[in-house]
Amino acid sequence: MRIISGSAKGRKLFSPKHGNSAIRPTSDRAREALFSIIGNRVVDCSALDLFAGTGAFGCEALSRGAAEATFVDQSRVSLGLINKNITLIPGGPGKSKIIISDLTNGISGNCLSKLGENRFDLIFADPPYLTDLSLEILSSLDNSAVLSSNPLIIIEERKNFEPPARLRRLYLSDKRNYGESSFYFYNLSVS
Repeated sequence: MRIISGSAKGRKLFSPKHGNSAIRPTSDRAREALFSIIGNRVVDCSALDLFAGTGAFGCEALSRGAAEATFVDQSRVSLGLINKNITLIPGGPGKSKIIISDLTNGISGNCLSKLGENRFDLIFADPPYLTDLSLEILSSLDNSAVLSSNPLIIIEERKNFEPPARLRRLYLSDKRNYGESSFYFYNLSVS
């Protein structure tokens, strides 16, 4: 795993030890395709990386010009990897916030209070597959005040996942398949 583009292009990210199946990083190829879709939207944005794992998404966003990135995970292994990986990005530690939180029931009130007044433009969630966590996270985001006025929410899930087309405020705007995984893109409905 490496940073694909930007100020830290080519730097190798710290990864979980071989055999650690609890952390499933998004492949470089899929991440590169994802950031091609996101394009310049990443510049000066506030990014939120949920189920952050190695922090590859947030680190890539910082490398490509995000103003700040917030990483949320509960695993001590993941938190250690994120801490190491943000140091690879010029200015990364000063633009990063790491929150320890269990996301298995969505984004808890405690986690929301740690996010504070931040409003996020770019949100990426990569929960464990074959669970209902993607639905929990979408519901939490749909009912929270953490979204900017024009957010892009990306859920990485298995290809046969059936996401809701519409929530109260969010709607599914696109889907892209990469191997056995897919990215599901949500935007905020204009009221």
